[in-house]
Amino acid sequence: MAAVSARLPVFPWDKLEPYKATAAAHADGIVDLSVGTPVDPVPQLIQRALIEAADSPGYPTVWGTAALRDAITGWVRGRLGASAAGHRNVLPVVGSKELVAWLPTQLGLGAGDQVAYPRLAYPTYEVGARLCGAEPVVYDDPTADLDPARVKLLWLNSPSNPTGAVLPKEELVRIVAWAREHGILIFSDECYLELGWDAEPVSVLHDDVCGGSYEGLVAVHSLSKRSNLAGYRAAFVAGDADVLGELLQIRKHGGMMTPAPVQAATVAALGDDAHVEEQRARYAARRAALRTALEAHGFRVEHSEASLYLWVTRDEPCWDTVAHLAGLGILVAPGDFYGEAGARHVRVAFTATDERVEAAVKRLA
Repeated sequence: MAAVSARLPVFPWDKLEPYKATAAAHADGIVDLSVGTPVDPVPQLIQRALIEAADSPGYPTVWGTAALRDAITGWVRGRLGASAAGHRNVLPVVGSKELVAWLPTQLGLGAGDQVAYPRLAYPTYEVGARLCGAEPVVYDDPTADLDPARVKLLWLNSPSNPTGAVLPKEELVRIVAWAREHGILIFSDECYLELGWDAEPVSVLHDDVCGGSYEGLVAVHSLSKRSNLAGYRAAFVAGDADVLGELLQIRKHGGMMTPAPVQAATVAALGDDAHVEEQRARYAARRAALRTALEAHGFRVEHSEASLYLWVTRDEPCWDTVAHLAGLGILVAPGDFYGEAGARHVRVAFTATDERVEAAVKRLA
């Protein structure tokens, strides 16, 4: 068996520890803007649903309760504009990171196959390829940069982590047509879709993008950000019924079951828009405050039209920027965590409390 170190990249966050120690030494404490971890309370209606389902002694099903499948399909139709979605087009998963990491393995990919993802991207796309022995490849434009004979799985990510960039509808239409022409399966990571600021993100499942057919298309969604449920591991995929049917069989054998109380909580979360709007308002205020402060401090904000991050640069190596901000007691993520193309940027999360964001603003002044 190959050593883990030979199969996987170094876990990037370990490299940030010395800078975290520097930031933590600040007299007023650290302002941690490095990881997009929700800090606001889980909405009460979701907590109540979890508690009311706490007496769940039996095994849950991998495919979820009828109420959960109803909730997901209803949300997919209403929020994503995927009017033809039904129960066979949805599947709950145990958090989106698990799905991303193990998807190539579950699809049966391996040596000789390529898994493609954006040049600046969430590191777990690469990890998923390496876990099954496939070749990870990056692209700027998939239709121009990739060998369609070798690519078996194409990851899209809009809104992007880390840049916050949004793919326009016409671009999605073009990529979907190309992938279908070449028989390439698209998985679209849309976990930040409800957090558009300067642009309105569109799902790959929207009727105007896919033509009402989900053939070769699957969208990935999470409740971690929209509903503060990172600790619940509540997520789902939606799209091609044949692909999801295959994944269902594999996940049944693997025991990949969303806990029953979390299923009940997900139903409550997807059925309520008010808490999503309240959370959006919190993030909008924090985003505006941090953006103004960073720009006044000499940073340039690029992209960042959606998601929970500001993608910023001072036109210097990203680790120099990390060190500078750590000296102010502010911890951010270096851009090269997300690919070599990010070597002169940093990612600034606005998932901190109002008090910590205010502290960061004062330190940047």
